[in-house]
Amino acid sequence: MVCELIILGSICFIFSKIRILKLIEVLHNSFINNRLRKKLKVKKVASRIFRNKRALSPVIATVVLVAVTIVVAVAVSYWMGGIAGLYTRFEKIEIVKSYAVKESNGNFTVVIELKNSGSADATIQYVLVNGRPLEDYGTENMTISPLLPATIPIGKSETFTIFIDGDLFSSGTTLDLKFHSAAGKDYPVMLTLP
Repeated sequence: MVCELIILGSICFIFSKIRILKLIEVLHNSFINNRLRKKLKVKKVASRIFRNKRALSPVIATVVLVAVTIVVAVAVSYWMGGIAGLYTRFEKIEIVKSYAVKESNGNFTVVIELKNSGSADATIQYVLVNGRPLEDYGTENMTISPLLPATIPIGKSETFTIFIDGDLFSSGTTLDLKFHSAAGKDYPVMLTLP
């Protein structure tokens, strides 16, 4: 019987230990659950607060990225434009006006105004009249003022006057004039003598 009592006591002791352990486990779990709930509540509130900030963050990042890209693109284009301007200077001559007048003595006066709208000075080297250099006609038959070569600065105009002897051409003759520049370009003008 003592043996049975000891066995029974041991079993009760074991069960009581199990109950105590179970009770400790339940208390521990409830404590942890309460803490977790509180943490989850804090996380939910925090996530609501931070969720709004996250929604703005990609928009702001995109705006900043686009702004920086535009600023860099503008800076590079100005820089490249400056470099390109140094190496791509050009002459561009426009014919502003051209006309021919018959003088009372029978001679002709041809007036041509050229304007340099390029980015470099233009120099007129020679003039071709109907495919021949002006000098081939002789100074007594045809002269030009100002004398050639003549430089036309950037943005400026120059008026060329060609005096033609009336015996060289008759009224109604078409003159094909070509102004040849130092850059190798020809600027043609077609006129009919009055």
